[in-house]
Amino acid sequence: EVQLVASGGALVQPGGSLRLSCAASGFTFTTYAMSWVRQAPGKGREWIASITNGGIQTRYADSVKGRFTISRDNARDTLYLQMTNLKPEDTAVYYCARPLGYYSMNYQEPLTQGTQVTVSS
Repeated sequence: EVQLVASGGALVQPGGSLRLSCAASGFTFTTYAMSWVRQAPGKGREWIASITNGGIQTRYADSVKGRFTISRDNARDTLYLQMTNLKPEDTAVYYCARPLGYYSMNYQEPLTQGTQVTVSS
């Protein structure tokens, strides 16, 4: 069974930083590109970052470019999202996801086990 479990969400002040982790299991992690996706209250799902299977290439949504960094540790089957200069509009549930391809915004599984990030003073 494929599992993608995000963790590390918290309440942080504007301008703060946070690192999210995602533990992957049930598939060969090194074979797949991975993504982070978020959903804010009352809004649709938003893709924010992707990384190739080897971790060499990354791409970001304009809304987070320059502030967020996606990375992965293939030895630990873990995906990361380093978030800096957080803004209230970053408040959302964050999910890690296995896209159909590096440039795809469609995902292999439903997004289920996210982590809440709240940016507020």
